[in-house]
Amino acid sequence: MSELKHTALGLSDEQVLDMYRYMLLARKIDERMWLLNRAGKIPFVISCQGQEGIQVGAAFALDREKDWLCPYYRDLGMVLVFGQSAKDQMLSAFAKKEDPNSGGRQMPGHYGDRRFRILTGSSPVTTQVLHAVGIAYAGKLEKKDHVVLTSCGEGSSNQGDWHEACNFAGVHNLPVIFMVENNKYAISVPLNKQVAGGDVSKRAQGYGFPGVKVDGNNPLEVYKAVKEAVERARRGEGPTLIEAVSYRLVPHSSDDDDRSYRAREEVEEAKKNDSLVIFRNYLMEAGILTEEKEQELNKQIAREVDEATDYAEKAPYPDPEETYKHVYA
Repeated sequence: MSELKHTALGLSDEQVLDMYRYMLLARKIDERMWLLNRAGKIPFVISCQGQEGIQVGAAFALDREKDWLCPYYRDLGMVLVFGQSAKDQMLSAFAKKEDPNSGGRQMPGHYGDRRFRILTGSSPVTTQVLHAVGIAYAGKLEKKDHVVLTSCGEGSSNQGDWHEACNFAGVHNLPVIFMVENNKYAISVPLNKQVAGGDVSKRAQGYGFPGVKVDGNNPLEVYKAVKEAVERARRGEGPTLIEAVSYRLVPHSSDDDDRSYRAREEVEEAKKNDSLVIFRNYLMEAGILTEEKEQELNKQIAREVDEATDYAEKAPYPDPEETYKHVYA
């Protein structure tokens, strides 16, 4: 990791510590949601665990005042950096009236927030990629300076929508970044059975823009790749495809039993390369994080997650008459 020193990338000690805090917050919110689900209090969890380094590294490379996110259902770390809170996540998990994503209508993980230019997600995978290209095209026509980042899993990159979006973005030279979070499994289907050739990044060549493959367990490497892609897009040089490789540390969702398709030894081995472990070690070695600071950080985050959980559990559900609001058929 020595060649990827944060200072060489223009990041301050405070910024990388903040990156770690967001990664840890995402993990702790996620872990709490699993406990709530197993206790029968919330119906569904779809996890970010193992992919926090990608999400936070990418979000830090964007301008949070003007750029757009079209995330996919695992992107908890990304939406936290853009402005959503632990309370927002818990309100969504409990399907409460104040949930900013959908007022309690959508499943958790369907992010959408006008306050932070986060486009609302849909249950069919990859639809957000087409929408991202639309936002980028609109920005180009209106001569706005925004960049759009859209993300999906490597399984989604095999969908027709994804290819149409990439082709259109390439033809029209649009300021959009296609981030593929390759976590090795499309639900239960391993990479070698879903992506011919093995590398999603190489597909970019067919669309006329660069494709980059990075270590998704290293948030600084992700930050560097996205920052370069953002700069290209702002200069009018068009899209970039970034394949960030990591590993999904938990089942596909709370309704999945991953023991039926992958060995426990494989998962345990992957945990050694967890982005949280790697980044913590980097910050410790750099003298930015100390045992004392880490304890304080853990306390703060535990308090934040506890308060968010208590608030959301007591918050009111939507009124029954709101069922038909925003429903047009």
